[in-house]
Amino acid sequence: MSERLTIGFLPLVDACLPILAAEHGFAAEEGLELDFVREVSWATVLDRLLYGHSDAAHLLAPLAIATTLGRGRPAQPLASPFVLGLNGNAITFSPALAEAVGAPEGQLGDPRQIGAALRELAGKRRLRFGVVHRYSSHNYMLRYWLAACGMVPDEGVEIVTVAPPFVADALGTGEIDGTCVGEPWNSVAVERGVGRIVLATAQIWRRGVEKVLALRESRLAERREAIEALVRAMRKAGAHFVDPANWEDNAALLAAPRYLDADPRLILRAISDRLVLAHGTSPIHYPDFMFQYREAANFPWVSQAEWLYTQMVRWDRTPFRGDEARRAARVFRPDVYRSALQGTGDLLPGASSKVEGSLDRPTAVGTQQGAMVLEQNSFFDQRTFDPDNLEGYLESLEHAAAQK
Repeated sequence: MSERLTIGFLPLVDACLPILAAEHGFAAEEGLELDFVREVSWATVLDRLLYGHSDAAHLLAPLAIATTLGRGRPAQPLASPFVLGLNGNAITFSPALAEAVGAPEGQLGDPRQIGAALRELAGKRRLRFGVVHRYSSHNYMLRYWLAACGMVPDEGVEIVTVAPPFVADALGTGEIDGTCVGEPWNSVAVERGVGRIVLATAQIWRRGVEKVLALRESRLAERREAIEALVRAMRKAGAHFVDPANWEDNAALLAAPRYLDADPRLILRAISDRLVLAHGTSPIHYPDFMFQYREAANFPWVSQAEWLYTQMVRWDRTPFRGDEARRAARVFRPDVYRSALQGTGDLLPGASSKVEGSLDRPTAVGTQQGAMVLEQNSFFDQRTFDPDNLEGYLESLEHAAAQK
């Protein structure tokens, strides 16, 4: 007899793995039936999860941590045993702003050059950028980039929340000058002629954590076997998703009204790492724009959760607290991931943390099955994040900002 799980999601390409696990029968192979509930905002995805109307959710990784720590609402501990993907977001400017900073029209810009031009412009007029949620990787990637380029988020650059389906509208009306959002919503803005993609977030942090599968800790304890089965099904879906032979079929599936309700051509752009940056231009190839499978991409590295916590402290302007840092780290559950995939032959990292941003070339690391090659994971400013020294990392960021 099948077990049924209900999963909440937002209409974004990186909701793909549980959807494709259901559509291609991988969930059924694991004895699961999956029901999906589509929402229009992260707030409603989270509410449905916390009030027990869904078993699990496609969720912003920082939001899972913020909810656990009680940022913005009473604390409820969440668990994330699976990362749904790395990167897959872009920074899109209005055509006027892209022109003003000299962004190249047929290729992605250089983060430092675009940042320097934006800093000069921000000194002359106030700019407003949209992100999908206060507790999102989009917000932290945007802020990290702006700060590293000498700007002060919330002072020279205002940052507001815009739900992904309304980003193109906000750009078109001039409500915002730019945005950091996931696909297909950058491409929708490009198609409407109201936006130009200037950077991919993978240019800011090459292997930046993005969405996770999140559930309440209590639900994980109750449905542990079913959740581990879901992890296995999604890994199978990931292998299917990254195969070029399946791109067009998967784009068509995801485009359905019950899922993304979007143009399959725009979804295909993200899946194939071929983006149209400005209306009427030819696609460019940016390898690993989305990163869903290789190098144990779905492994919930505890160090990624800890980096997100440092950004939460930095931008909420709250004191660092060791007990909070430990609770944030426990949101990511590599133990569940390993338990689910033990014996399947899948590559399982031997460690649960790593120094983030330390690789500027492919490097072999040990796994429980042998060796796995990790490719470049650097930050654009060449900083590294040592999970054994969170306070030192925060102090170094403050010192760097004071020098700008």
